[in-house]
Amino acid sequence: MSVRVRLTRVGSKKNPIWRVVVADQRSPRDGRFIETVGQYNPQTEPSTIVIDEERLQHWLDRGAQPTGTVKKLIKAHAKGATPVAAAERGASRDEAPADARAEADPSAPAMDSGAEAEAGDPAAASESETPRAGAGE
Repeated sequence: MSVRVRLTRVGSKKNPIWRVVVADQRSPRDGRFIETVGQYNPQTEPSTIVIDEERLQHWLDRGAQPTGTVKKLIKAHAKGATPVAAAERGASRDEAPADARAEADPSAPAMDSGAEAEAGDPAAASESETPRAGAGE
């Protein structure tokens, strides 16, 4: 039996979240597996990589072969891309651009201001709607 360390998808439609699993290579991608050793969420900024290093090493010592993608995830995790450290780095980077955008155009309307104007003032809502030609008039 050849054992692989690979990814299996657990997210919903257009919401990919992956688990790092140990599975027989003959099993389907999202099918039967032996053990879950981690998870990967590419949608967060930066991506979240959580791997149980002790269990992963256990399986690698017993001959399990990681796929190419899992090898990349292991390297990224080893470089210090832990969720806590990555979140701290991401927060310090994201604060400066948000402040810069606010300072650049403080008079810019908020995105929800149009919806509030339509809900609060029926006359403003009717003015924004343009009649179509031949729409029953």
